[in-house]
Amino acid sequence: MADCPEQRPQALNPPSSALLARLKDLLGENAWREPLESDLSEPRGKFHGQAALVLRPGSTREVMEIVALCARERVGLVPISGGTGLVGGQIMERGPKPLLLSLARMKTVRSVNAQDDAIIVEAGVILADIQAAAKEAGRLFPLSLAAEGSCLIGGNLATNAGGVQVLRYGNARDLCLGIEAVLPDGRLYDGLKVLRKDNTGYDLRNLLIGSEGTLGVITAAALKLFPRPRETETVFAAVPTPGAAVELLQHLRDCLGESLSAFELMSAQGMDFLAAHMTGFRAPLQAPSPWYLLLEASSAATFGLRKALEDALVSGFERELVSDAVIAESQAQRDFFWRLREEMPLVNRIIGAVMSSDVSVPISRIALFIDEAAALIAGIEPDLRINCYGHLGDGNLHYNIFPADGRKAASYGPLGPKLMTAVHDLVQVHDGSFSAEHGVGRLKVGDLQRYGDPGKLAAMASIKAALDPLGIMNPGAVLATAWQSEG
Repeated sequence: MADCPEQRPQALNPPSSALLARLKDLLGENAWREPLESDLSEPRGKFHGQAALVLRPGSTREVMEIVALCARERVGLVPISGGTGLVGGQIMERGPKPLLLSLARMKTVRSVNAQDDAIIVEAGVILADIQAAAKEAGRLFPLSLAAEGSCLIGGNLATNAGGVQVLRYGNARDLCLGIEAVLPDGRLYDGLKVLRKDNTGYDLRNLLIGSEGTLGVITAAALKLFPRPRETETVFAAVPTPGAAVELLQHLRDCLGESLSAFELMSAQGMDFLAAHMTGFRAPLQAPSPWYLLLEASSAATFGLRKALEDALVSGFERELVSDAVIAESQAQRDFFWRLREEMPLVNRIIGAVMSSDVSVPISRIALFIDEAAALIAGIEPDLRINCYGHLGDGNLHYNIFPADGRKAASYGPLGPKLMTAVHDLVQVHDGSFSAEHGVGRLKVGDLQRYGDPGKLAAMASIKAALDPLGIMNPGAVLATAWQSEG
């Protein structure tokens, strides 16, 4: 286990009645509320938090005043966004009751500029609304997640969200030109520029993106836009093995270049889960297969993408990389293919996992990792079912383990942590990451200590101490804390 320095600020305080009264007066009666159950829980039910009050500022200036007041009285602040995070980053279970900071009222699209290929939005704007604003301007904002109808861009940036188009466009970090953020002492960092080049020292934008609210509060962002595709083709295909899928990925990239934007792997087990629990399920292909792919290619220029894709698939058939495939003939069929992928997490929750993980390994090692992980799990408990799926194009797999048919996850007792350690240890062997796109939050703090590079962990602790010496920003998330509550 890596030797990770703990945060050692003085103990935090619960908010005093005087502070609560001052905050209520600052915000006005419609901009604060008592915590709801939905504020204190997360989608998987792994954490249940606590909070004294939910603050809902309507401006960056109000965020600055809130943070400054909390710093003065050493009161913890936990930023909350759309509530779709899966690692407990928005839930504080222990310690003095914090204040929850929601930027959901800050939902203004400040500007859209097609010449700059940029859109400036406040942190509370829903991701789907950013996509719609870009579309209205004739542009594309390519960040795409299953939760895009409810997740907020501030949370997307705070967790460096991934999604289905990372292969072509990158993570949230790669799509951000600049940010505005409130630092832990209440000062403003105004970095809302739309420049592609700004070589002026430390990159605070990239430091704050992915910091999960532990180094400050992102209040607005300047985001990259792209030309809208004129041609889009979506394919559902059967492949014999993950190794064949990896070969096909390289083959299609050679044939189609940067037009390949999504390349999703799904297993027969996952399709069986969908068949049992997804409303309106129908198999896209006639014959069953051990593995499936959902891939998409698009181009802003009209160059005969359909023909190029068909030719590439034919040569894939000839090389026995593909056993069957269907190209979507309508938007409805394309939407259905994507619905299969997007509902996979939903049916997983219905069944109930013994263990869920979000890992990445180098693409060249994916096939070996999948084979070795299956053998590893079988050696621990042979009747478990594995639903391995994810973003093969960028090396990100959701490796989830489920009870045998007819059994419940609870019947396996405390097996989940043992399985998680086994999978993460194997990921480490393959030079991968135990957290590909969901972040560290509170769920994976121990994993970061176990697998993190000692130099990186020491630097992270130093940065946290320098920017947030009082430890008020999202206490207990990402880095371990040393303070203990008496409550």
